[in-house]
Amino acid sequence: MNDTPVLAAGCVLWRRSPVDGDLEVCLVHRPKYDDWSHPKGKLKRDEDATDGALREVAEETGYPAALGSELSTVHYYANGRPKEVRYWAGEAGEGHFTPNHEVDRILWLPPSQARERLTQPRDADLVNELLTSLHNTQ
Repeated sequence: MNDTPVLAAGCVLWRRSPVDGDLEVCLVHRPKYDDWSHPKGKLKRDEDATDGALREVAEETGYPAALGSELSTVHYYANGRPKEVRYWAGEAGEGHFTPNHEVDRILWLPPSQARERLTQPRDADLVNELLTSLHNTQ
């Protein structure tokens, strides 16, 4: 068995609603797993985690991100191997989502709704961390 962790990175992507200015969190739907999660993905060989997080967010959502605070690193098993995902708060820039083979839908939701929609409880904890990090930087 291979115990070397698969390294990945992503963001809890957020923006101010264009309608009312309230905070919204972006969730991605992955048809392969039929789940809702934060945009993330495996790092390429020798890729820096911050570069990988920005690349994955842009690929999966169509939005560039400005990295903020680093959030928790999440550890779990996927396909029998340990996986380690580093997350950052990421403020979305101007962009446009186009469905692709990895992500067929995105949703911009208020934090409370995002926590409820996320498939994995560990992902809901990251929403709480985002709110704390944004509160501490204001």
